Amino acid sequence: MGSTGSIGRQTLDVAQEMGLQVEALTAYRSVDLLEEQTRQFRPRLVAVYDPEAAEEFRQRVKDLPVRVLSGTEGLMAAATLAQADTVVTAVVGMVGLRPTLAAIEVGKRIALANKETLVCAGELVMEAAQRHRAQIVPVDSEHSAIFQCLQGCGDRREIRHLVLTCSGGPFFGKKKADLQYVTRKDALQHPNWKMGAKITVDSATLMNKGLEVIEAMRLYHLPLEQVEVVIHRQSVIHSLVEFRDGAMLAQLGTPDMRLPIRYALTWPRRAESLLEPLDLLRCPPLTFAQPDREAFPCLALAEEAAREGGTACAVLNGANEAAVALFLQDQIGFLEIPQLVAAARAAVPVKQNPVLEDILEADRLAREAVHIKYHER
Repeated sequence: MGSTGSIGRQTLDVAQEMGLQVEALTAYRSVDLLEEQTRQFRPRLVAVYDPEAAEEFRQRVKDLPVRVLSGTEGLMAAATLAQADTVVTAVVGMVGLRPTLAAIEVGKRIALANKETLVCAGELVMEAAQRHRAQIVPVDSEHSAIFQCLQGCGDRREIRHLVLTCSGGPFFGKKKADLQYVTRKDALQHPNWKMGAKITVDSATLMNKGLEVIEAMRLYHLPLEQVEVVIHRQSVIHSLVEFRDGAMLAQLGTPDMRLPIRYALTWPRRAESLLEPLDLLRCPPLTFAQPDREAFPCLALAEEAAREGGTACAVLNGANEAAVALFLQDQIGFLEIPQLVAAARAAVPVKQNPVLEDILEADRLAREAVHIKYHER
């Protein structure tokens, strides 16, 4: 799901290398690339979210034996396709929530690369996974690292801390005053990873790391106090686990998303890879630093939402998506992203013990609050 995005394209690279059968593809509206992927992998179902793009795509592939659907119905059909055993959720944003829940309800393995699913509805998702005995294997490099380090840990009470590493993005070391005039082009220059625009901006603001803190709490049923963030510029150590006896386990590797994707698809096995392994003798010195929450307040905003719980994280995420979209359209400055998120958090009431409809409504109200505040500028 999300086959034309960064994670989707790399997942297909892994599928091709391993000879895996791809049963379904979904995309928003990138019909050119989607047509190439469809002709190469010959899925039985393709869902194009945008209806007009879906009709164009249907005409393009009418010579192929492929079923073409659109909208949420198409995403749900792909997520629950009987012939598929694993669903890679690589779509960006809240659009991934309902299809992920649907896939869980029919017992699929979820290779989870859509962080909004756990950020906004983590309790609902994890409870549904337990009820339907669906496996959730994280694809994010940090959560894959934690997941790998916890193999063999049968008692979560043995965990003292999860330590999420953070590259610091393109603006590491800059103070708040330095960020006043940075541009979209500046924010998209990530030093280590090649990712989509939205997640790259989130990495620049440190919101991405804040969202990962919330994800870690949901995935491993731990309070905020047991999840830490450290800046690690080299992106060699992808994350660590500190155990109660003082031992620490870390997962190291080259910054290539195909490694965690492959592991999510093959766990509990490890498949042979053609990737060049990490060469410790050529590795740069590994450094660590505290994140600067004053210059990058999005991390603190995420931690505050995690502490409050309920729909607070859905409000945070929805507001951030809306604010980042405005930044990518050159409508607001970099420092206005956390300002708009904070304004939405203040404007939208938080509801505890939410059901799915409450979460979706909190997301809607957060986006609305951002646009109201934007037009009041």
